[in-house]
Amino acid sequence: MTSMDAFPDVSVLKGLARQQLAMSLGNFYGKKDLVIDPTLMTPLDRLTGVQFLKEKGVDKIFKLEHKEILGGCDQRVYIVRPEVKIMRQIAAHINSDKRAEKLRKYRILMVPRQLHICNMILEQEGVLGNTVLIEDLHIDFIPLDSDIISLENPQLLNAVFREGDQTWLHTVARSIVNIQAAFGTIPNVYGQGHNAKIVDELVKTLTSEFDEKKSPLQHQIGHLILLDRDVDYVTPLCSQVTYEGLLDDIFEIKCGAIDFGPEVTGTEKSVKTLLNSDDAIFDQIRNRHFTAVFKFLSSRAKEIQANYDKRHNMELQDLKNFVASELKGLKQEHRSLTLHIGASEVIMKHKTKGSLKKGDLQDILRIEHSLLEGSDFRECVAYIEECIHRQYDMLLTLRLLCLLSCTTSGLLSKDYQNLKTQFLHSYGFEHMITFFNLKKAGLLTEAQTGKETSIESNLNKLADSRAVGSAVSYVTSSLAALQKKDWFRTVSKKLSLIPKPGTENNTHHPSDMSYVFGGAYVPLTCRLVEQSLQRQGWSGLEDVLRHLPGTTFEKQEARSAKAGKTGATMASKVVLIYFIGGVTYSEIAALRFLGRQKGYKVLIAATSIINGSRMLESFVETVK
Repeated sequence: MTSMDAFPDVSVLKGLARQQLAMSLGNFYGKKDLVIDPTLMTPLDRLTGVQFLKEKGVDKIFKLEHKEILGGCDQRVYIVRPEVKIMRQIAAHINSDKRAEKLRKYRILMVPRQLHICNMILEQEGVLGNTVLIEDLHIDFIPLDSDIISLENPQLLNAVFREGDQTWLHTVARSIVNIQAAFGTIPNVYGQGHNAKIVDELVKTLTSEFDEKKSPLQHQIGHLILLDRDVDYVTPLCSQVTYEGLLDDIFEIKCGAIDFGPEVTGTEKSVKTLLNSDDAIFDQIRNRHFTAVFKFLSSRAKEIQANYDKRHNMELQDLKNFVASELKGLKQEHRSLTLHIGASEVIMKHKTKGSLKKGDLQDILRIEHSLLEGSDFRECVAYIEECIHRQYDMLLTLRLLCLLSCTTSGLLSKDYQNLKTQFLHSYGFEHMITFFNLKKAGLLTEAQTGKETSIESNLNKLADSRAVGSAVSYVTSSLAALQKKDWFRTVSKKLSLIPKPGTENNTHHPSDMSYVFGGAYVPLTCRLVEQSLQRQGWSGLEDVLRHLPGTTFEKQEARSAKAGKTGATMASKVVLIYFIGGVTYSEIAALRFLGRQKGYKVLIAATSIINGSRMLESFVETVK
């Protein structure tokens, strides 16, 4: 990103979260043990260190597991997500203490807030009482970098888009209210999606309740764009080919941190490292197409070696200055360079030879590009059948199946039934529920033309029915939008998502956002962001938006003539893009590119960072 003047300092949000935690721990006087939900370990690690916790009276730290924790002191604090299975685990801990006649006080801090069902479970288990107190721990956004903030709440995707449970949308709305409390009311809001609309309404309600509305003259962010994940499922279903995207697909980036194993470090030890703009080497390569990474790393290695070598011919005073000023930085760069070269080699090995269960990336990319272009349909189906018969990684096979469905606006009944039968024979019949979940979310749909078996007919009626309840009734509208004839082709053509044949796409020196998919496709969400900023709203895009699921809305505040010209102009170039349901690293790279190209400063917010596999995991039925 260019000049960061007037760009919101998101470290403020980290400070707010630390204050919340300090206050909650401080209210529980004396020495205490901390038991942490495993899914919150890494996010809490980003907010605090062990020293911070020690200062707040924490003695020992445990990971929440099924086994009993009999040791420790007389006070215990649980920091957990508000989930039923976790409440049962905590109740089991407390009851085992009672049986052992161990007297303790307990405080359960629920992130980001408690739900009524959690209190019900604790009451049913007979542990709710004077010794057990429950509090909210309002940790909203965790800054992963200077331009990425995340709720780190992967459960939201499952709850909202699979179950139709809108409970978590309150957390999304609250996070926006907190952003506006820190950086001023955002004057221009554009949104697409059923949940985005609900969040927008909730923000208005919460703002009036908390009386936190600021003067529009004080704002640091000019635009807020709210997007539902189901507006664009195609993008996360495509293989990532930017460096950061590949790191996430192969090693899995958790809360902005990554574990590089012995195959990367070249030693017996693993190295945990933060991936952000503070790492000069990583900052240069994170958004590049993978083919452009090795060349940069090679030239940077030569530069660092040359800088090391120049010390041999230095006088004593120059050598002292070199050690004092340059050597530390060079060592850090050298360490980072070694890690990223190691990671690149693993990626190369993984993606060229493939693994027994993952397939060959070149074949997968060829099939994906054909699906996006709408060509060689039968060849694509044959490849997916091969994946099923060879029992490739189930999430890879599902990803290609869903991409086939999304790009063809639902499969013909014959193809759907054929692929489904083969999939169930290969991976297990419990995945009938997986297919039901994917249909309900609009990811894998069937064009209703042929006859159905009675069981499938009932399942399909359930997936399509408005009578299921208001919580999931919006699925019907999403499904209807997805099943409109050739919606993807229509939207692709109108928004130029697929570059025309013969268009040259230089992945080393890109001129278009499509480089994040090797020049084959511009992410739909990113094109919508570009168009809304260009048009200052959705005006003129009605013909495109009617093909997408959910509601379209916008709010623009009139510009005040008294507004300080410089401040207003700077803020108008700052845009917050909020993905409800998660964002991919491919989209982040494309939006950064768009910001540089159009002169905008882009701040990306999301409920979590996802990729194709993590998104589909939310819908897969697991045998318990």
